[in-house]
Amino acid sequence: MRVEPLKSKFNVEFDLVSTDKSISHRCAIFSLLSDETSVISNYLEAEDTLNSLAIASKLGAKVEKIDDKYHITPPAQISSAKSILECGNSGTAMRIYMGLLAGSDGFYVLSGDEYLNERPMRRVADPLIKIGAKIDGRDKANKAPIAIRGGNLEYFRYDSSIASAQVKSALILAGLCANGCKLSEPELSRDHSERMLKGMGADISYEDGKIIVKPLGSKKLKPLIMSVPNDPSSCFFYAVAAAITPGARVKFKNILLNKTRIEAYKVLEKMGAKISYTITSSQYEDIGDIEIIGYKLEAISVDDNISWLIDEAPALAIAFACANGKSELKNAAELRVKECDRITVTINALKACGIEAGEYEDGFWVIGSKPKRALIDSHGDHRIAMSFAVLGLKCGMDISKSEFIATSFPKFSHFLRSLGAKVED
Repeated sequence: MRVEPLKSKFNVEFDLVSTDKSISHRCAIFSLLSDETSVISNYLEAEDTLNSLAIASKLGAKVEKIDDKYHITPPAQISSAKSILECGNSGTAMRIYMGLLAGSDGFYVLSGDEYLNERPMRRVADPLIKIGAKIDGRDKANKAPIAIRGGNLEYFRYDSSIASAQVKSALILAGLCANGCKLSEPELSRDHSERMLKGMGADISYEDGKIIVKPLGSKKLKPLIMSVPNDPSSCFFYAVAAAITPGARVKFKNILLNKTRIEAYKVLEKMGAKISYTITSSQYEDIGDIEIIGYKLEAISVDDNISWLIDEAPALAIAFACANGKSELKNAAELRVKECDRITVTINALKACGIEAGEYEDGFWVIGSKPKRALIDSHGDHRIAMSFAVLGLKCGMDISKSEFIATSFPKFSHFLRSLGAKVED
C-alpha cells in the first residue's frame, strides 16, 4: 500500500464504515445455541467473519443470505465436522469456538493462517482441560491446529489472571454447554458476550464481582434478530486521522457505544480532540453517533482500562507521535501476543518514520514530532498496516503486507480516500 499526504483538512460524515467484527463473530457462533433462525443484517463481510459463518455451516447450521441479511438456522445438535474448521487470522473465532466445542459432543480441529497458528491458545485450553475437556495441539495445546474431543464438562470456578474478552467468552460458553461456572477477571473486559447471551435468554448474573453462569441443559436460547452497528475499532483509524489534523471533522453514525469499546476515543478526548457522543438506540447494546474534531494534541500517560483499548493501541501510537510531548502506554503486555508483537513492531515502525520512541516490557513511550515517509513492514498485522496508513496522511507512507487488511476491513482504503487521501493498494 502507498499513501500520499493529505493536502487539506476534511469534513466527512459516515453512515456505514465497517460493521462490528466482535459482534459479527458472536452472531455466527451464538446462533448455534438457539433452536430458531437468527436473522442478522449488516453482518461484516470480511474474511475472518465469513470464516466464522463457514464454521457454523460445517457444524450443521444452514446459512443463507436473503435480501442482504444472513439467516442462520442452527442444527438440532452440533456434530463433528468432516473437515478442518478454518479461522483464518482470527484469534476471536478460534478461542470462542474452543469454548463452545469443548462442551459439545464430537471431534473438531481448529486451524488458521501462519500468523494465527503461532498465537497462544493455552490461556483458553488450560482452564478447559482442567474441567475435563480433551484438547490437544502443538506446544502442548498452546498453538493451532487445535484438536478438541468435546463432551460433558464439570461445573468449574476460574479466576483469570488477565482481562480478556476472548478467554471470558470461551469459558462462559463452556459453562453454558456443560454444568455452569463462576468466573472472575482482574478488570472488566469487553462484555459483548454477556450482553448478547443474556438478551438471548441465558442465565448469566453477577455476584461480588464474579460472573455466574447457569447451564443451559436441554434449554435453547432465543434467536438473534439484530442489525450489527459500526465498529468503533475500525472507525477509530479515521478518528485518529481527524484528531491529528487540526480543524478536520469526522462523524460516525450507528456506531457501537459500549463503554468497553470507546475508551480509545476517551483518550483522544483527553489529549485535546473535541469529541461528542449521542445515543440513538439500545437493543443488546447502546448505539449512536460520535463526532471528532481535530485540535492540537498534548501528550498523555495511559495505564488503566487497557483491555478496553488494546486493539486500538497501534493507532493510539500514531496519535502519540503527532502530540506535543512524551506519551506512554503501560500495562499492555497483551500486545506482545497479538497478530505480531505489536509493541516491538509499532516502535520499530515509528523509529523508521523519524519518531523517537521506545519499549517497556508491557508497553511503549513516544515523543511527538514531525514524521517522515518510510517503508513499513506490517508483519501481516492488519492494525499495524492501517495505523501507519493513517500516519501517511501526514507524511506519506509505503506499507508491505497490507493485503492482510482485507481479513477484517476490506473497505479500509475506500474510506481513507473519502477523506481526500490518494491511496494505491
